[in-house]
Amino acid sequence: MANKEDRIYKVIFVNQDQVFEIYAKHVYQSDMWGFLEVEEFVFGNRSELVIDPGEEKLKNQFNGVKRSYIPSHAIIRIDEVEHEGTPKITEAKGTITAFPMTPAPKKD
Repeated sequence: MANKEDRIYKVIFVNQDQVFEIYAKHVYQSDMWGFLEVEEFVFGNRSELVIDPGEEKLKNQFNGVKRSYIPSHAIIRIDEVEHEGTPKITEAKGTITAFPMTPAPKKD
């Protein structure tokens, strides 16, 4: 098993009729109810000769972002992976069912 610092997560989620696949080093439940926090995005090396336009679009979109809050109902899947792959954006095809949510806990 990898050290906690070496772990990489693939996070797949829906954003405005598109499916985003990103890689990050830290993924955890946010203090804001109903959100997941994603930190330390991982992208490929810029020294590669072949440039993937989808990956470049994601790099630009998350450029300067320290932490992203993703609504829990938008999450499709989270995997712990051995190494990062190519981040990508694809069009959402067919029906994507939202993750069932429980009501917020009541405060006394």
